[in-house]
Amino acid sequence: MAHARRFRFGVQLNRPFEGTTWIDSVKAVEDIGYSTLFLPDHFEDQFGPIVAMAVAATVTTTMNVGALVFDNDYRHPVVLAKEMATLDVVSGGRVELGLGAGWMRTDYEQSGIVEDGPKVRVDRMMESVAVLRGLFGDGPFSFDGEHYTITELDGTPSPFTPGGPPVLIAGGAKRMLRFAGAHADIVGVNPSVHSGAIDSAAARDGMADRMDEKFSWVREGAGDRFDDLEFNAWVPVASITDDPDGFAELIAPTFGVAAREALGSPMTMVGTVAGIGEQLEQRRERWGFSYHVIQQESAFDMAPVVAAYSGG
Repeated sequence: MAHARRFRFGVQLNRPFEGTTWIDSVKAVEDIGYSTLFLPDHFEDQFGPIVAMAVAATVTTTMNVGALVFDNDYRHPVVLAKEMATLDVVSGGRVELGLGAGWMRTDYEQSGIVEDGPKVRVDRMMESVAVLRGLFGDGPFSFDGEHYTITELDGTPSPFTPGGPPVLIAGGAKRMLRFAGAHADIVGVNPSVHSGAIDSAAARDGMADRMDEKFSWVREGAGDRFDDLEFNAWVPVASITDDPDGFAELIAPTFGVAAREALGSPMTMVGTVAGIGEQLEQRRERWGFSYHVIQQESAFDMAPVVAAYSGG
C-alpha cells in the first residue's frame, strides 16, 4: 500500500447554497462531516476566498478552511503570509494553505494581470513557497530571488501551527508535481490544464494511466518523504447511483474516453455507497489518494459517502 492515511473529504464552495446564507451553508457542510471547506481563487462569480474563509472559521469548530488554490500571481507572498498566519491564529490552527502557479486564461484576460509563460509562473510560485515558509518561521527573514526580494522582515503574527499551516500544492505537470513532492505537505494531483480552460484534453489527462505517470513524478521529487505526504483528489463528477455504467455513458463524451475508463478516474466518484467505498480503497492502494474534494453541487448528495468512510 502506498499510504495508510485515513480517508477525509473536503468540499469546495463558490458561494452559499441557493436560498441560504454563507454562514448557514458553512455550518451545514461541517454538520455533514466534511474535513475542509475550500474556495477557488478566480475572478468569476464566486465569493472572495480570504473573507469567506475567515467567516467560515469563525462560525465552525472542527472544519479546516482553505483555498483550492490561491493563484500565486494574484497574491504577493508577504501579504498572503500575514493573512494566513492571522487566520491560523484566530481559527486555532485550522488553515490549509493551497497554492498554485495560475492557469485560468480568462482570469488574466479579464483582469489585465499579465500572464507570463508557464516556466516564469512556476518559478515565481516556487519562490513564494520559500518566502511563505521563511515568514512563518522565527525571527527576521531575508530572501533574494529573481521575483521576490525580502529584507529582514519578521513575519507576524506567528501562526498558531508551528512552522505555519500545512501547504497544499496542486498541479498536473512534471515540474510542478516534482516540486510539490519535495516541498508540500499535501499534494493535489490534478489534470494538467495547458489550454487555460478545462476541456477534453484536461479531462483525458485525469485518467488512470495519466495518474500513474503523475505519481511517478511526485515520487521523484519526494524521495524519502513520499510516505509523509497526503494526496488530494479534486472530484468534479460525483453521484450515488445504482447504475454507474449508465451514468458513465452520459459523462464519457465529456472526458473523450470509454465509459469504464471514466469511472476509473479519480476525478469521478460514481456508484452505490458501497461501490464508491471500493473505488476509494482501490485508489488509496494504487496511488495513495485519501483526501477527496467534492464540489458544491454534490455536497449534500455525497453525505452518505462522507459519513460511511471518513476516518476509514
